[in-house]
Amino acid sequence: MKTKPAFWVPSLYFAEGLPYMAVNVLSVIFYKVIGLSNEETAFYTSSFYIPWLIKPLWSPLTEMFKTSKFWVTFCQFLCGILFAGIAYFIPADGFVKYTLVLFWLAAFASATHDIAADGLYIKALDKDTQAFWVGIRNTFYRLSMIFCQGGLVVLAGVLTEKYSDAKFAWQIVFGCFAGLMALLALYHKFTLPVTEEKHEVIRAKDFIKPFVSFFQKDGILLIIGFLLLYRLSEAQLTKIAPMFLLDSRENGGLGLSQSELGIINGTVGLIALILGGILGGIFIAKRGLNKSLIIMILALNLPDLFYAYMAWAQPQNFFAVSSMVFIEQFGYGFGFTAYTVYMMQISAGENSSSHYAVCTAFMAAGMMLPGMISGVLQTAFGYKMFFVWVVLCAIPSVVLALMIKKHDGRKN
Repeated sequence: MKTKPAFWVPSLYFAEGLPYMAVNVLSVIFYKVIGLSNEETAFYTSSFYIPWLIKPLWSPLTEMFKTSKFWVTFCQFLCGILFAGIAYFIPADGFVKYTLVLFWLAAFASATHDIAADGLYIKALDKDTQAFWVGIRNTFYRLSMIFCQGGLVVLAGVLTEKYSDAKFAWQIVFGCFAGLMALLALYHKFTLPVTEEKHEVIRAKDFIKPFVSFFQKDGILLIIGFLLLYRLSEAQLTKIAPMFLLDSRENGGLGLSQSELGIINGTVGLIALILGGILGGIFIAKRGLNKSLIIMILALNLPDLFYAYMAWAQPQNFFAVSSMVFIEQFGYGFGFTAYTVYMMQISAGENSSSHYAVCTAFMAAGMMLPGMISGVLQTAFGYKMFFVWVVLCAIPSVVLALMIKKHDGRKN
């Protein structure tokens, strides 16, 4: 008997978001709280993007061996083991190198899970059913973000205050996370549908050809530059912002507790992100990408001025800080919509899936590389001048957007 989508689509996409958020968001807060420098934290955690950058290279392997259901449940169970290992090694001497290795492995497992989960969704459901469930699956993915950025960070803060031991608090958090991933793997073993798999061996030339055709697109250098630089400001802000909010006022930060950070990022900021994304989609649907692009880039980047203001003024009012983070995240959600639509437009046509995979690889590179140097820059500049630098980093994306408008206008 075929399993109804209601029994597996919501839980599948909730599970998909969990390891991604743990690897790329919780790791930043964890390493900052246990005492790593901003420079080390930004560099190490930015390197976790690499599996998502190169996942198109091994995605065909999931088609050649086993089923999508196997890869989903295997990766979920593997994530459970890896995060249990992180929890185990936190009290150990040299725990940083051990946990970094485990986070790296979890990143590869999470990226593989993304491939398998999306593949299962496409294979198990017809197009009409896919369209019906897409909003629900995205909602549960975002719920996983709230759970991690909000619930788990708040829990870590409460436990830290109770036991006065940040390492012990995060050991409990990652231990609970590991248990949740294991339970989801067990649940999905019985509820995920089994799909027909062809297991065709992909020839090297058939695999390479779609990717080569991407680099033969008209204006490819402009496309690549735009994909890499569109989020140049946000890539740096994303890494440093949580550390700035947590850092002591003496060090130039705002001195928030972990619980306060969880409330701001996991609820206030995430609600703003979702609202911005929804309104951005409506805005671009009515005006079109070409007419919307500059406005949406400004919406993405101008709110970064609030972080510059907070670094200089160091406001103490929690509501004021929350409001400024709300506006910045709303602008991010609104402006990022244009980036997504742009990737879909340049990927349209033959080999659209492969071309979109290349776009997402450049997107990951655009987040990883600036993120890796953001800690070095913040340490050199201090928070005040670093956030001024972040605002100025919006200039290349605006220039490239103007060039794209001109190029597309000439093409049309």
